Amino acid sequence: MRRWRFVVAAGGLAAAVVGAVALLAPSASAATAAFVKVNDWGSGYEGRFTVTNDTAGTITSWQVGFDLPAGSRISSSWNARSTIVGNRYTFDNASWNGTIAAGGATTFGFIVVGSGTPGNCTVNGADCAGGPAPTTPPPTTVAPTTPPPTTAPPTTPPPTTPPPTGTTPVAVNGQLRVCGVNLCNQHGHPIQLRGMSTHGLQWYAHCLDDASLDTLATDWRADVLRISMYIQEDGYETDPRGFTDRVHGLIDEATDRGMYAIVDWHMLTPGDPNYNLDRAKTFFAEIAQRHAGKPNVLYEIANEPNGVDWAGIKSYAEQVIPVIRAADPDGVVLVGTRAWSSLGVSEGGSEAEVIANPVNATNIMYTFHFYAGSHHDAYRSALSRAADQLPMFVTEFGIQTYTGDGANDLVNAQLWIDLLESRKISWVNWNYSDDFRSGAVFRTGVCGSGSYAGTAPLKEAGVWIRERIRSADDFPTH
Repeated sequence: MRRWRFVVAAGGLAAAVVGAVALLAPSASAATAAFVKVNDWGSGYEGRFTVTNDTAGTITSWQVGFDLPAGSRISSSWNARSTIVGNRYTFDNASWNGTIAAGGATTFGFIVVGSGTPGNCTVNGADCAGGPAPTTPPPTTVAPTTPPPTTAPPTTPPPTTPPPTGTTPVAVNGQLRVCGVNLCNQHGHPIQLRGMSTHGLQWYAHCLDDASLDTLATDWRADVLRISMYIQEDGYETDPRGFTDRVHGLIDEATDRGMYAIVDWHMLTPGDPNYNLDRAKTFFAEIAQRHAGKPNVLYEIANEPNGVDWAGIKSYAEQVIPVIRAADPDGVVLVGTRAWSSLGVSEGGSEAEVIANPVNATNIMYTFHFYAGSHHDAYRSALSRAADQLPMFVTEFGIQTYTGDGANDLVNAQLWIDLLESRKISWVNWNYSDDFRSGAVFRTGVCGSGSYAGTAPLKEAGVWIRERIRSADDFPTH
């Protein structure tokens, strides 16, 4: 929420298989791909292809193409790179899922507007009719000289989904997308992410060393790291190259630890995001191009707009989002709301202005910020009403006053946490640093010490928020 200048400077699963088709891998090895309509809401549906390698060798890349009938189109997709020519859709593997080991599988999915289902499927230029492997010569690699085993092959079929690659939030949930008013995982289920925001990178980068990030991922069990890059206040505008590189590095650090990364364009003063429009376009174009192949990056394009009407914020969003989409068509974009991301409440407005005039873009969510010591029932009611009609994400909150300091209001903070849990609204706490204010989770002087785990290095707020982040996640996979 608003901080003083001097403060800142410091429905149900419908698993009806529509068809299964045979693929030809680039090495002329045969595999299969099965299409499933996962969720159907009448005017559209979520579709998924599972590409399974039934061979004894490894497939290193794949391409699936199909037609949709007139009146149906794909509005978004994930886990593959897509191209469209007329009604022909072609999906190439992403950088991380092109290699499929023998007996393994991978998936990609998409949202269809309309009721038409895929037809005329081809894989690597071959027909996807589910017939036998191609009759072209086998690969030129030398076959093993030992005879094949005489034991019968196993009678159980290969898995139809890839085996788990880990238990990190990203390993379980994969590419996220907006479904209705929820944030959903790769399995199509609503989820809630919980995590921490950095403080300004210009002041507290030393709080983000390997040991502290390991602690956040393993001891705190955080799902998400919000990377807060201030634009003014000695931030990005003073060194665009340097700050962009810092963000690149922290995205990679979060990725290595299996956490989601929110790239926070932390504009605050001036409060009109259009003041930094050209800077935002330049920054997000590079970030999206570099990290589009990662399933864990979310883009927060305006931290806390203030002193500007909703029409101005909406105009800004509708100019920045296409820049991101040009490189990353699948990443979730988070749009700040009026009056320090309070849905307008802090300037006498309400959620109605966003509901009546939403941003013209898909796969987006709207942000809400609160501080428990300052924001009570009126703010909570506004968020609850908004969540009935808009996808909401709390990208910043504290349990103190809006200055990020003062006494911890644990009673009101718990009321907020209970609401967010009941509505599956994801949240990020401010802030993961050792700043002297009560909202920083570490005691002053902890950063750089190499000792972050447990409760000893934490202030009262840190102990409280760590306990709530560590509680069991609810990440459905079936």
